[in-house]
Amino acid sequence: MPKINNKKSKSRIIAVVAVIVVVLLVLSSVFVYYQYFAKEEKVQEKEEEFKVDERISPLENQAVVLEVLRIRHRGLYDKLLSRGNSWKTKPVFSYKVNIDDLEYVNRRFFNTWDTLGQENKIIKDTDEEQKTSKITITFFEVQKYGLLKRKTREVEKDSITVNYDYRTGRWHSEDDYFKDKDGYGHYLGDTFELWFNIYQTDYDDDYIPYWTEVNILGTDPMRDDSNLDPDEDGIPTTWEWKWGYDPFTWDDHVQLDPDIDGIENIEEYKMAKWFSDPFAQDIYLEIDYMGKTGFFDPAHVFWEESQQAMIEQFSEHNIRLYIDYGWTNGPKNGGGQVVPHTTKMSQDSGIILQYYNNYFPPERRGIFRYVVVSHSPGFNHPAVGNVYDCFVAWNLVGAKYRPSKMIYRYIALGIRPGARGMRISLAGSTMHELGHSCGIHPYSIEGCDNASYGAALFPSKTYRETWGQYESVMNYLYTHNHIQFSDGKNGPPYDQNDWLKLFIPEFQYNDIQVEDPNFKPPGYDKLVFGEPDFRVTDYMYDENLTINLTKKMGGFSPVDPIQANWAVFRLIDKEKNPNYKEIKILVIPKDVTTADWVQYAEGELDSNNDIQFYSQDAIIDNVMDELK
Repeated sequence: MPKINNKKSKSRIIAVVAVIVVVLLVLSSVFVYYQYFAKEEKVQEKEEEFKVDERISPLENQAVVLEVLRIRHRGLYDKLLSRGNSWKTKPVFSYKVNIDDLEYVNRRFFNTWDTLGQENKIIKDTDEEQKTSKITITFFEVQKYGLLKRKTREVEKDSITVNYDYRTGRWHSEDDYFKDKDGYGHYLGDTFELWFNIYQTDYDDDYIPYWTEVNILGTDPMRDDSNLDPDEDGIPTTWEWKWGYDPFTWDDHVQLDPDIDGIENIEEYKMAKWFSDPFAQDIYLEIDYMGKTGFFDPAHVFWEESQQAMIEQFSEHNIRLYIDYGWTNGPKNGGGQVVPHTTKMSQDSGIILQYYNNYFPPERRGIFRYVVVSHSPGFNHPAVGNVYDCFVAWNLVGAKYRPSKMIYRYIALGIRPGARGMRISLAGSTMHELGHSCGIHPYSIEGCDNASYGAALFPSKTYRETWGQYESVMNYLYTHNHIQFSDGKNGPPYDQNDWLKLFIPEFQYNDIQVEDPNFKPPGYDKLVFGEPDFRVTDYMYDENLTINLTKKMGGFSPVDPIQANWAVFRLIDKEKNPNYKEIKILVIPKDVTTADWVQYAEGELDSNNDIQFYSQDAIIDNVMDELK
């Protein structure tokens, strides 16, 4: 028999035992991991899983606040253009409020055309955890009746109803909703125009409801976010939330102008207290006036009736015109200032620079147009460069002391004698100059600035049959006796719809031609326009994405009824510009001679090369689905 090697046998046994021990250790480790650590990870994952917080008002006594910020009676325009003195009588009106069927009857009566600066507030306690409130505002006008009109009665005129959501802080209805065409928190009725705001009691007073902070934004409901700017794009969380932007993603608010009014988002934010809306077109005017030099030359004020008539015309086309003629709590160097009297106020004198530099605050430039009311005929002429952001308006108040001049101006210019006629003239001639700064020029239609009619009271037959059909303040025949742009009702070739030719941002651009102040219209040479500048810094044009976007837009235009063209640009180098969105969307109004491209929105591309936009509605809908 072979001799057994005990040493080798023992070594093998030891090796087998060692392997078994190692295997047992490994198995025990796996067992411990799955029993304890894996279980702990699952618990941790479960803890991090999002769960909707359904509470609405756990930190405060729930209540809703309605702010009635401004009411404007819309009846002055028709009265001013009608014979008689009815325009001198200011209306008396009031309103009542119903919130969840509770009526607030302690109404205030206003005796004015416009309540700007006379805000009102109503607060109503509601049930805790109530989801919505129905709010109705009804307007009443006091009318006289009976023998000698000695009796009065209140007649209901307009009514607006909205439903306020305590979870999101938004309201909606057919009368007003987010991104509607005439502005959010704005209502245009048949008789009254209203600006309002609704919010709820909030523990941190940042106007972002608790439910939104914890479920949508992930912000602290016990900390005021109204001045915080986590994405460092120049606009704080509260404003970005209200207007549908992501407070945690950098947006190019310096360039974004989704309503194509020349007031970019960063400026819309600055003008928030003055009713600005980034999705509805706003025009701002700052107006100063020359003081009197003697009895026969009184101060050249800008009458309230002239202001209201202009505002009314723009409101009918969903453009909000705001006129600072001495706003309550306005800036120290704001509108309504008495400026030095100048004997020669004309384009060739260049003296407009003096007023522009010393009476027009630099921080308002690019937002407001600057107007000086003078004794001289109006003109729109650049103060700086070739930018038409200021003009002179003509107040003929001194003419009432010179009958011969009044007669001459009535025959030559069509200015009606008397107080009513002067107010119509001031409004019409100011609107004329404003039209120039919004893109209507002689090189876009020959009827503009056309003075070949002879005398306004007796225009030539040839003119009546041609350019006389262009019934617009832009036509000198109608500048002083109309307060309207043409609606094109008389048709081509002599009439046009001015409202479809407006490019409101023009006051920010250098004009395409330099005007000779000594040149007398008509007779401007027709200009040949090339393609607008089609470049975006650090981006390149993408034709395929543009085609796809245009199809998705389906004819939508931010300045409807003016149609629009779209363009998509793609970021060239993300590493160079890490904050920039991958996509920029540009838009330009169609068939508008002076229009240029404007940045409308930004987005990102998904895996299918489709453009994706930040959507609060989609996020809210997803959270709501979790509750179902």
